[in-house]
Amino acid sequence: METPSISQSLVLIFLVVIFSETAHSDGYHGFLRCLTLHSQNYSAISDVVYTPDNSSYLSTLQFSIRNLRFTSSTTPRPLVIITPVLESQVQAVVLCAKENGMQIRTRSGGHDYEGLSYTSQVPFVVIDLMNLSEITIDVDRRTAWVQAGATIDQLYYKISHKSRTLAFPAGACPTVGVGGHFSGGGYGSLLRKYGLAADNIIDARLIDVNGRVLDRKSMGKELLWAIRGGGGASFGVITARKLNLVFVPETVTVFSVDRILEQNAIELIYRWQYVAPSLPTDLLIAISINKVNSSKTGEKTISASFSSLFLGHVYRLLELLKQSFPELGVETEDCTEVTWIESAILTGGYPTGVSPEVLASRTPLTNIYFKAKSDYVREPIPKIGFQKLWKLFYEKEVDMVQMNFISYGGRMKEIPESAIPFPHRAGNLYKFHYIVYWNEPQKDASNINWIRRLYSYMAPYVSKFPRAAYINYIDLDLGMNNEGNTSYAKASIGD
Repeated sequence: METPSISQSLVLIFLVVIFSETAHSDGYHGFLRCLTLHSQNYSAISDVVYTPDNSSYLSTLQFSIRNLRFTSSTTPRPLVIITPVLESQVQAVVLCAKENGMQIRTRSGGHDYEGLSYTSQVPFVVIDLMNLSEITIDVDRRTAWVQAGATIDQLYYKISHKSRTLAFPAGACPTVGVGGHFSGGGYGSLLRKYGLAADNIIDARLIDVNGRVLDRKSMGKELLWAIRGGGGASFGVITARKLNLVFVPETVTVFSVDRILEQNAIELIYRWQYVAPSLPTDLLIAISINKVNSSKTGEKTISASFSSLFLGHVYRLLELLKQSFPELGVETEDCTEVTWIESAILTGGYPTGVSPEVLASRTPLTNIYFKAKSDYVREPIPKIGFQKLWKLFYEKEVDMVQMNFISYGGRMKEIPESAIPFPHRAGNLYKFHYIVYWNEPQKDASNINWIRRLYSYMAPYVSKFPRAAYINYIDLDLGMNNEGNTSYAKASIGD
């Protein structure tokens, strides 16, 4: 076979590039033409379509990006962003993307850890559901319909306006969209009492690849099973879900106590592993490990923050702790009696005394660069495992690091792992959430390398064969190919 010359090769490459760009252009313009044909009111659809030529394109794209790693100019961007206000507009996008060979990324809150709800390596469009955020509460039936673009705290806020004794078992981070959160399970301070958010979803509205709107009856049991915990990927665009609301008392109690290494933190963490998963279901105690400056010496040390939500009064909580975890030394002054919605404000990171109206906002408390991972623990970790762990925390390459321990047991142990596609049930004592933050993009490599070494160190102490992970804490390191490159997910991700 004759070997082509350099000039012939350059011509070939040039033609391939031109062909690719032409295909992109044809698909892009074809997609926009298709939207007009499928939309009964073009002026309405044009109001929610943003292309790179639109002055609001970049601000619309970046409004819901919570990880600054994906705000650089080199991050792949969508050809079109659509922010539908009507379900029919979502149908049009699905049909036109299919017709023009474009993939869809679906975004509801933007907290996707690896940016998969708004990035891709192939031609794609983003459906940003922020305007589909209607919430309807039925107090008598203890149900709610919530559209996928609402945030967790908007849901909590709406429930609190209808009842002081109804709640929903979802997460704590205020601006997380329910669309992605519910798709992968969704957990929070009520998980030991009522399980996951996905465990309490009873119906949904889903637009499939053919543009059909399906509900519980028309989609069938298998698809309804899959979209409650299986990830917001390949099943369609979920526009709304029906929830079972749960009971909470009018008064709940929260506490948070900090213990540094010099205050016996390792002993308390070790003991917590045996206590927390066996506590009554009305009580959840979590731990957050941070690197801090000692108030006494000014030197770096490790702080363990033990925080809790108890569904009852403070006197009953203290009785339980004296029986089960006296070593922690929680006193009356460490505790605060509040309503459930006030507890959501506190666990969301807002200061004491803030009005519940703050929950209705989509403005995040902070945006920062970060990388995160997760693990499940099935057997208590020996003390030496924690003692050696701190050496990694003390390294100078990283400053803002956090390691969260979320206890299981209770209702999480009772629900069969086949009930929904979320298998982390009986046998898991608790879950780890590791996260490292930084403020400057040039620190990406050192921080990401650090958390990979942390993850490697933890391997002997966590679940094995397989090593489990939480789907909502998306970690593309788990999809590395043989060449060490990360493969982008090809599905539509839901947050």
